[in-house]
Amino acid sequence: MNKAQQHRSDYLYEQHLTHLTLRGKRPATIDAYRRALHRITHQQDKSPDTLTTNDLERFSRNGLQFFFKHVLQRDWN
Repeated sequence: MNKAQQHRSDYLYEQHLTHLTLRGKRPATIDAYRRALHRITHQQDKSPDTLTTNDLERFSRNGLQFFFKHVLQRDWN
C-alpha cells in the first residue's frame, strides 16, 4: 500500500474498533474481529474498503484449506 492507502486503512481500522466498542461487543470478540481485519488487509496488501469478494473468498479458502490439511488430515478438493 502507498501512504494514502495506508492512512485510509488505519482510519478504517480505528473506526472498526470504535464501532465494535460502541455496540458493546465483548473484548474477546473485538480482538478476534480486529485480528481478522488486520490479517486480510496485510495479506492482500489492500485497504479494507478496496477488498473484493474474490479477495475475501481466497482469504477464507486458505484458512479452510489449512484446517482440512493439518487438522482433519484430509485433501482439499
